[in-house]
Amino acid sequence: MNTLTPGAKAPQFTLKDQHGNSVSLADSLKQGPVLVYFYPKASTPGCTVQACGLRDSKAALDSHNVTVLGISPDPVAKLAKFAEKQALNFTLLSDEDHSVADDFGVWGTKQFMGKTYDGIHRLSFLINTDGTIAHVFDKFKTKDHHEVVLAKIAD
Repeated sequence: MNTLTPGAKAPQFTLKDQHGNSVSLADSLKQGPVLVYFYPKASTPGCTVQACGLRDSKAALDSHNVTVLGISPDPVAKLAKFAEKQALNFTLLSDEDHSVADDFGVWGTKQFMGKTYDGIHRLSFLINTDGTIAHVFDKFKTKDHHEVVLAKIAD
């Protein structure tokens, strides 16, 4: 796993959102900075807590013109159910072949309860409008993720 670092150019991508529409990083950056956050699996406890924290912080994120893009390897239909059930007010993107996760360096070997498998490591990237990575969020608890992000954005 070779995770991108601040100052690196963010890989450009276009993925399907929870409605089946194509969303590109390039178009999102035209509106302001973008928070790209990678999460392992929709509707799991940790991912739900993280997503709801961002949902509840939307006004604060909007005040800094930050667009949130959540990326997981879930199919579009599962993202739609997750977004609807949790009343999420930001975009979820489907990266089923984990190619975007690979490009950002967040796909790799994980261990859980004695099992080793490949999956997404929970990392977030704040991307400047010029496409460079401003900050990598790699040390946070799912329940505090939104607070860590907002503290950095307010810096």
